Amino acid sequence: NLSPKQFRHQVLPQLVADVLAETVLLPNYLELEITETAVMDNVANTISKLNDIKQMGVTIAVDDFGTGYTSISYLKQFPVSILKIDQTFIKGIPHNQNDVAITSAVIALAHSLGMKVVAEGVETAEQLQYLAAINCDIVQGYYLSRPLPEQKIDLQFAKAATVSEII
Repeated sequence: NLSPKQFRHQVLPQLVADVLAETVLLPNYLELEITETAVMDNVANTISKLNDIKQMGVTIAVDDFGTGYTSISYLKQFPVSILKIDQTFIKGIPHNQNDVAITSAVIALAHSLGMKVVAEGVETAEQLQYLAAINCDIVQGYYLSRPLPEQKIDLQFAKAATVSEII
């Protein structure tokens, strides 16, 4: 996760390149999460910075999607691989029709733009089943597990990459 302050740093792409070189980490194993609010701070600069990072092979995710002011016209310009739908929209599904409509629309939009979708804050089997039915790619939340120390992570479960693998 990058804070808005970290994301505004002018040499961020070079810093990412330096860290990758220093750690010998393959870029496809690094995912940077940036909040929706941070990406909208200076759109022209954001697009340039994200393009530089994406060209390295790093995955870029927009976190808390739906809580900020992202214009759809900007969304198509951002080289983003993952949209993470904020838990405020997940909380009401499948019973709140507004949350259902927004979540379904965001998933359809993201998929049509070639992005994967993560639903944050999944707390019930009903939510998980609904998200699977509308082709959400990945879920996070207490229904699956509370945060755990590294030693207690079940590696078999951690390898599940899609909602359908969990169900």
